[in-house]
Amino acid sequence: MDLMRSEAMQLVQVIIPAESAHLAVSYLGDLGLLQFKDLNADKSPFQRTYASQIKRCGEMARKLRFFREQMSKAAISTSTQFSGTSLEIDDLEVKLGELEVELTEVNANNDKLQRTYNELVEYNIVLQKEMVTDPSKQVKLGSLSGLVPKEKAMAFERILFRATRGNMFLRQEPVDETVTDPLSGEKVIKNAFVIFYSGERAKSKIVKICDAFGANRYPFPEDLGKQLQTIQEVSGKISELKATIEIGLAHRDSILKNISSEFEQWNTLVKKEKAIYHTLNMLSLDVTTKCLVAEGWSPVFATSQIQDALQRATVDSKSQVGSIFQVLNTQESPPTFFQTNKFTSAFQEIVDAYGIAKYQEANPGVFTIVTFPFLFAIMFGDWGHGICLLLATLYLIIREKKLASQKLDDIMDMMFGGRYVILMMSLFSIYTGLIYNEFFSVPFELFGKSAYACRDPSCGDATTEGLIKVRPAYSFGVDPVWHGSRSELPFLNSLKMKLSILIGVAQMNLGIVMSYFNAKFFRNAINVWYQFIPQLIFLNSLFGYLSLLIIIKWCTGSKADLYHVMIYMFLSPTDDLGENELFPGQKLVQLVLLLLALVSVPWMLIPKPFFLKKQHEQRHQGQQYTMLQATDESVTELEEHQDDPHHHEEFEFSEVFVHQLIHTIEFVLGAVSNTASYLRLWALSLAHSELSTVFYEKVLVLSWGYNNIFILIIGAVIFLFATIGVLLVMETLSAFLHALRLHWVEFQNKFYEGDGYKFVPFAFASIIEEED
Repeated sequence: MDLMRSEAMQLVQVIIPAESAHLAVSYLGDLGLLQFKDLNADKSPFQRTYASQIKRCGEMARKLRFFREQMSKAAISTSTQFSGTSLEIDDLEVKLGELEVELTEVNANNDKLQRTYNELVEYNIVLQKEMVTDPSKQVKLGSLSGLVPKEKAMAFERILFRATRGNMFLRQEPVDETVTDPLSGEKVIKNAFVIFYSGERAKSKIVKICDAFGANRYPFPEDLGKQLQTIQEVSGKISELKATIEIGLAHRDSILKNISSEFEQWNTLVKKEKAIYHTLNMLSLDVTTKCLVAEGWSPVFATSQIQDALQRATVDSKSQVGSIFQVLNTQESPPTFFQTNKFTSAFQEIVDAYGIAKYQEANPGVFTIVTFPFLFAIMFGDWGHGICLLLATLYLIIREKKLASQKLDDIMDMMFGGRYVILMMSLFSIYTGLIYNEFFSVPFELFGKSAYACRDPSCGDATTEGLIKVRPAYSFGVDPVWHGSRSELPFLNSLKMKLSILIGVAQMNLGIVMSYFNAKFFRNAINVWYQFIPQLIFLNSLFGYLSLLIIIKWCTGSKADLYHVMIYMFLSPTDDLGENELFPGQKLVQLVLLLLALVSVPWMLIPKPFFLKKQHEQRHQGQQYTMLQATDESVTELEEHQDDPHHHEEFEFSEVFVHQLIHTIEFVLGAVSNTASYLRLWALSLAHSELSTVFYEKVLVLSWGYNNIFILIIGAVIFLFATIGVLLVMETLSAFLHALRLHWVEFQNKFYEGDGYKFVPFAFASIIEEED
């Protein structure tokens, strides 16, 4: 497995007998190493050969979704273990149809019984309410009783009064508990009511209003004896219906449990069948030979595996004719395929999010594995915070098998997918934190004692008084004596700013060097001589020289002002440097470097378009000469080849020159802006350090000084939440995004085109995972 270059790909053609086509595609789906091309792109989905089979699979998928919904309502989970029994798709279709009919009938009966049960419960509530019916005894009045939703009760009473012009008597009483509505099946708070009226016309109006407000009406016997008798009858029916409903639900649950034991197996089978027929629809059908012709991309290393799968399909289908596998010559650009594992895949995704690598161009993902977490750590450097990140990541890694089998939410799924990226980020953060000597902003003497001590033994505060060097330099990282001193900020700012420039120039040089390896691999001498070399000279004449001055200043302890040196290198290149001179002959070196930088700009701009024009003319003349020397058959092939849009492009010199001009200006300006962009490493590191110091000193230390346990607990809680919320979440995200930008823009724009397309093979594993 080589991550530097994508796998070598080939365009293959497979001729499959019709009787073994289904099995062959199934075996290739299990293998997952062939990306099929759609040879029927001009046909609509309904015009393709296997449209009816896809429709059948869609219908089976609908039935399975229905079963899943029913199991979800019944709180029955599906079994993840496949049973030993296997069904053919035709048998499964029949079985799913029978189960759907049975389950639909059971649900319909249960719904009908439940509706009747709910009506009887409401009727029982109406009967139980002691509503005096004296008005109907004295005067012959009609009555209606029932239940109305409580939220509609006021409007119900108002409309009744207006509709009957007050010629009615209404009594309402709230029901103590929620009632299941027979029509909607939802729990509703209701009021029991009884209405007394006079005349059929009033009754007609009241009935319509009841229907409009969703008020369920029930007969209310006027005689007390009949009322008690009705209550007994209704109570008996309720008990019988409840027992019947429980039996029906138990029967439904038994059906769903039987389905749940094989649901995942059926679901997988239907998804596979649908994917197979979708793929078969991409194949060209040869009616005369009864064969299907497939074309697609595959890695070169997978040739023998694909041939073995085709051979097994021929044997298992008992076909008289075997499949034919052949490699085609093509001028098409192949897809890009990198073989990654669970560690490298997340880093490759970071690169792919910017753009898929062109076929076999150098892959930035190789360097991203180290450089991305390292740049993150420079901005996040605190070994206390790094340990917190490490512990969280180790939890994800230790439980990765269990978490991989679970359905995670979006944020957790993103963290789990990038667990190895976070692991590397945390390890590098611990490393840079040890260099900065910061543990939640507190320095420690982990690598020996400080190299400095007070001049006077009576010195009270070594961080504010004059110090003398009493032992060799601190062995690793920043001497703890700098933290808390008056010169802490100037010293750390200078250190981190210079480190940012050194690291930025080094990474940009790496990008330019990778452009050389790309040009060498694709045998593009023009890019070597007129892109790689002038770009390398220009960048290092200016910022490579600045990096050298930084190292010399560190090694010699010079007090030279590098700002002055670099500015006057352009403004007054012939003036003496004076006290800013770092080495003999520096002025001459600067003049030479400035001249090289000026020469490299036209070197990048002018020659390349002319050489490309000459190259195009030579290629065109070569094609014409070949046409004159060729036979009739080869002439036809050459003409077909020239008809390919990729190989019959007009050369527009003006467009090429303008493109080269833009590219040159972009690089020259980018050399300055990209170097300045790397100063974000210093800025974010400073911000992280200062925030950490503020939270420690102004929250934790301040609360400790009150000598009050209650205030101390509050301070510790605030410090904990501030550390987690701001430093471990917001700052982590901020540093991650800035590291992402430095890789996508400052590093990858030196060599990475990223205009390829991804290898997407026909694979059951990825299809099932995506649909889930």
